[in-house]
Amino acid sequence: MVTRRFFALTLAASSVFAASPALAQEQAGYASNHFNPSERGSQWFVLDSLDMRGHGRLAIGIVNDYSYRSLVGYHADGDVTSVVRNQYYAHLGGSVLLADRFRLALNVPLQVYGDGNTATINGVVHRPASDVAVGDVRVSADARLFGEKGDAATMALGAELMLPAGSTAAYTGDGQPRVLPRLLFAGEASSFIYAAKAGFMVRPRDEAWGNGYIGNSVVYAASIGAQLANKKLVVGPEIFGSTVTADSRAFEKRTTPLEVLLGVHYNVGENIRLGAGVGTALVRGYGAPVARGLLSLEWVPGNPKHEVAAAPVEDRDGDGVPDCEDACGWVKGPRSSDPAKNGCPPADADGDGIPDEVDACPLAVGPATADAKTNGCPLDADADGIPDSEDACPRERGKRSLDPKLNGCAEHDQDGDGILDTDDACPGVAGVKTTNPKTNGCPDLDRDKDGVPNDVDACPDEPGKADPDPKKNGCPKAFLDKGVIKITEQVRFKTASAEIVPGKDSQEILDAVLSVLKAHPEVKHVRVEGHTDDRGAPAKNKALSKARAETVAKWLTAHGIEKTRVSAEGFGEEKPIEPNTTEAGRTANRRVEFHVEQGQAGGNAR
Repeated sequence: MVTRRFFALTLAASSVFAASPALAQEQAGYASNHFNPSERGSQWFVLDSLDMRGHGRLAIGIVNDYSYRSLVGYHADGDVTSVVRNQYYAHLGGSVLLADRFRLALNVPLQVYGDGNTATINGVVHRPASDVAVGDVRVSADARLFGEKGDAATMALGAELMLPAGSTAAYTGDGQPRVLPRLLFAGEASSFIYAAKAGFMVRPRDEAWGNGYIGNSVVYAASIGAQLANKKLVVGPEIFGSTVTADSRAFEKRTTPLEVLLGVHYNVGENIRLGAGVGTALVRGYGAPVARGLLSLEWVPGNPKHEVAAAPVEDRDGDGVPDCEDACGWVKGPRSSDPAKNGCPPADADGDGIPDEVDACPLAVGPATADAKTNGCPLDADADGIPDSEDACPRERGKRSLDPKLNGCAEHDQDGDGILDTDDACPGVAGVKTTNPKTNGCPDLDRDKDGVPNDVDACPDEPGKADPDPKKNGCPKAFLDKGVIKITEQVRFKTASAEIVPGKDSQEILDAVLSVLKAHPEVKHVRVEGHTDDRGAPAKNKALSKARAETVAKWLTAHGIEKTRVSAEGFGEEKPIEPNTTEAGRTANRRVEFHVEQGQAGGNAR
């Protein structure tokens, strides 16, 4: 019984597997992008303007190519699947010209981004394009047969070799080399410009792919456009396509991609060329996308000018007179109509009657003098209207001055304060402009204008009164400085009490602090701190200092300061500013301080 069941199960399983379709095969991708950029230096994206002038002239650049749905699989039921949906290439390349006729070039395509979907066509699975990959590297060589840039017709013959550096999984390479012999045409007449290309792609991969075919193919392209803006701008369409000749597939729709694009190229300055273009497929063969966008940036040096070199002329002394005409071939001299003097230095170059060998100014007319330094020199060498005999600067134009040392000299400002030395009361030190000739150009000696000179003013930027105490001289009773409302006198309290001693002194200090707070509404909060000396119990001292700080805070709020702007804190004997070993030190430590906690300089001052 067991044996019968085993054979029954085996037979059932065999029938199930026999009824199942065979596993689908997968096919490798290939270099599917139909766009093959022109060599760097061209004024087209696909075609070549055949500018081969110069020897060793280099052109480099990048062509950015984005295509949408360039490789689509067609199913029997009419549905389509984008095997390659989005594809973005950066073509890096360069070219070099040799002997005005030959060109070598390199193009390295880099797929920066690619994606797509899996498609099963005719039972074969085609995986989607992957992301980043290198394409097949292109090496090319061309030779100009006749004509040159600017002629009505120019032709060149060359070939491209695609090296298998790309990835079949990313659809950036065939996995095998390809060769494209090609014939290039170009020409222009006035503002009209055109180009054409024909070639035959030898492709070792000879196989069906999807509903199409990969193999040898004919390649062709043509363009026509206009040169504008003094030939700096080229605008025109380009059409390019191919058709597979292998397996009798020529001009079938899937094997004959055909695209058109409209491009613009513009020369910025002498060496930079920018390009932009958009295109679409005219025939949706494999590789021709629904839409394509192009951007290019190239460095293309200015075209060389062909000039016939003049025969070298011998001129040993370099005076511009050829040796065959120079009567003084070893000494520089001017040209003369007298053959005996032609090219010879004149005996009196300025014609003032004074021989050059004794003329102190041989190229400027002047009178004879007994002074060898001025003999033959003008009476006013710098032509500033001041005779040289009075001019303190005879070789420099200047103005007349009552000071003999400055007469005839240019105006100067040696301290750089914008006040000419002639008007500057302190020409050697930078200062400020004033209406007083005695102080004009001198440093501002009293910045806060309080009558106390800066050098003795303890608060040079805050106006105050003179005081015999150097630490208080020129300072106001209270002022805001770096997060603290500083006071020059202390609020007085009764001994061992938080009650303020009545009188003028404390009242003036509190009024001054009140004025500062009212003048600075940006100060949002002030911490009033109370401090004592070290006499007495620390706990009592701290309580007393807190009470005194609260008394001052209450006084300020009673006189118009919002309660939210003031708080009080007592530190007792914890923060002395002087040693408590002397009466003066203890007096200094018995104090009230005002610290800005919020508001000054846009932040917290704690």
